[in-house]
Amino acid sequence: MFFVHRLVCLVIGYCFGLIQTAYLLGKMHHVDIRQYGSGNSGTTNALRTLGKTAGLITFLVDGFKAVFAVLIVRTIFKDSTDVFVLSLYAGFGTVIGHNFPFYMNFKGGKGIAASAGVILACFDLKLLLLGICTFTLIVALTRYVSLGSLCVMTGFLIELIVFGELGLMSEVSKFSSAHRFETYGVAFVMTLLAYIRHKENIKRLLNGTERKLGEKKERIDE
Repeated sequence: MFFVHRLVCLVIGYCFGLIQTAYLLGKMHHVDIRQYGSGNSGTTNALRTLGKTAGLITFLVDGFKAVFAVLIVRTIFKDSTDVFVLSLYAGFGTVIGHNFPFYMNFKGGKGIAASAGVILACFDLKLLLLGICTFTLIVALTRYVSLGSLCVMTGFLIELIVFGELGLMSEVSKFSSAHRFETYGVAFVMTLLAYIRHKENIKRLLNGTERKLGEKKERIDE
């Protein structure tokens, strides 16, 4: 049942990830968001293309769909000794569904808002506050949302390992030593996927052409 449980959690998460908020909001405004900006169906592109309200709605819905997926998994497997790592699988599944929705030719967003939802669903105030502070500080200093997002994901992985090894995770998110490397592994793959999805952003950051927060929308030309 080891692999079956994890597959079930991934599938549950993937189904929630299929809710493409930015794409649906764009359709409501007769705009195909995939034809603007980065071409991604995510929070940053919704903000640039559809405005602040759409960006906020996208972030909240994309984040909470991961939270709901995790809550369902926690309810189903509430008596399991590895419920925390199972909840991470559900969260990761949500990110995969968001990034690669089958009905959009597997072209969705970059998974940062969904990943933020996973961090929130850890129900550990330390992780949440550190993530918020990291993102806010980096974006305030650089105005690069992509850089702030990658720093949050990197910080989440490091914090999870440090707090896990020191036994400082919250009561809800504690995991046994038998599952710690698997827990870290899921978090690592989720972080790695964020970097892969942001590879073009990383290239632009390195050569100084990355768009900053507040720049006007433009037709996709990539």
